[in-house]
Amino acid sequence: MRVFANRTAAGQALAQRLLDKRYADPVVLALPRGGLPVAAEVARALGAPLDLVLVRKVGLPWQPELAVGAVVDGERPEFVVNEATRNLVEAHPETFAGIEARELREIERRRRLYLKDRPRARIAGATAIVVDDGLATGATARAALKALRRQRPAKLVLAVPVAPPDTLAALAPEADEIVCLEAPDPFHAIGEFYRDFGQLDDAEVQRYLAAFPVSGPATSPAGGPRQSDGGAAR
Repeated sequence: MRVFANRTAAGQALAQRLLDKRYADPVVLALPRGGLPVAAEVARALGAPLDLVLVRKVGLPWQPELAVGAVVDGERPEFVVNEATRNLVEAHPETFAGIEARELREIERRRRLYLKDRPRARIAGATAIVVDDGLATGATARAALKALRRQRPAKLVLAVPVAPPDTLAALAPEADEIVCLEAPDPFHAIGEFYRDFGQLDDAEVQRYLAAFPVSGPATSPAGGPRQSDGGAAR
C-alpha cells in the first residue's frame, strides 16, 4: 500500500497518471477543502484552470461522519442520497431537511469567502476533472458529478489518489472515466494513506486559489501555501 507524504505529494503522483491521458481542454475542479492541494498539483501539471465544486456531506445527526448524502451548490442545489442509508432519510425527513439547509448555508459562506469575484472555469465542452484527496462513501463526489454533468462537459473524469473498490464501482455510472492510484480491499480510512493528513483552513484555501487563477496558466508564488495541508475525509 502506497502512503503519500501529504496531499501535495499525492497530487503530484495523480498528475503524472493524468498527463498520460492527454485530455483535450482540461479543467480541474477541486472538492474543498482537502481536495484542493491535490487538485492544485494536477492543474499545475496539466496547465489547466483550477476551480471549486462546493459540496457538503450530510451526515447522520447521531453519527456525523456517516454520510447519508451530500448537497452541492448551483442554480438548483442538488441533494444526492446515499442509497445504503435512504431509509434513514425517509424516516426522518424533517431532520435531514434541517441538516441540508445548514450545509447550504456553509456552502454559501464558502462561496462568498473563497470565490468572491473570481471568474469561474468554463465547463461546457471541456474535459472536467473532479479531484478529491480520497473517497470513502463517495457521497460528495457523486453530488459533484451529477451537478457538473448538467453543465455539459465533453468528458467528465473523477480523479483521486485513494478509494475503496466498491465506491469506485458505485460511482462508475456517474463519470466517463475514473482514475484512482490506490484501491485496496479492505479499505479503512483515507488518512491511512497519508503521513500528513492535517486540516486546511479558509486562509490556505484562499492562497491556493490566488496562486492558480482561472484566467491563466497555474503558477505558484514564492512563499505559497504550506505543504502539510488537508481537510476532512469524504
